[in-house]
Amino acid sequence: MAQMPGTPLAPGNRRRTDAAGPRRGNGSGQVRILLDDVSKRIIEQLQQDGRRSYAAIGQAVGMSEAAVRQRVQRLIDSGAMQIVAVTDPLTLGFHRQTMIGIRCSGELEQLADQLAAMPEIDYVVITAGSFDLLIETVCEDDDQLLEILGRVRAIPSVTGTETFVYLKLRKQTYSWGTR
Repeated sequence: MAQMPGTPLAPGNRRRTDAAGPRRGNGSGQVRILLDDVSKRIIEQLQQDGRRSYAAIGQAVGMSEAAVRQRVQRLIDSGAMQIVAVTDPLTLGFHRQTMIGIRCSGELEQLADQLAAMPEIDYVVITAGSFDLLIETVCEDDDQLLEILGRVRAIPSVTGTETFVYLKLRKQTYSWGTR
């Protein structure tokens, strides 16, 4: 799986160019990395198969194995990409997946950081619309979900939650960001 999170740069160093591409601020304190065509093609190769060899990727993109290895490492080091195993939680004994919408008062980013620190929460985003934040959990059972909900609802700035229980996963892709 390749993900494209922004990475902050030191003040006064708002723009930098390396093999991953130039970086540009987006006004949120995060930096968007502009990938060159070769980096995008490497990412596409890894999105198809995260275990593909550097030699095979090199053949596909017209680079040596060593050059691909260095480019991949720079993409990882820059925060532009991760290579991870994507699993189906049901096959691992987790029988309850949920998305929880949260309404809150106070500082959104502080609450988002507090929720992100909870190991049972896999995904935290600040949103626009009827919820201030969305979080995703993967639980072994309903008892674990109730325990997590209790801890989330106990946070003083949380004013309300709505839980969406996943019944079946029909599509989950990680192939964005290269075209």
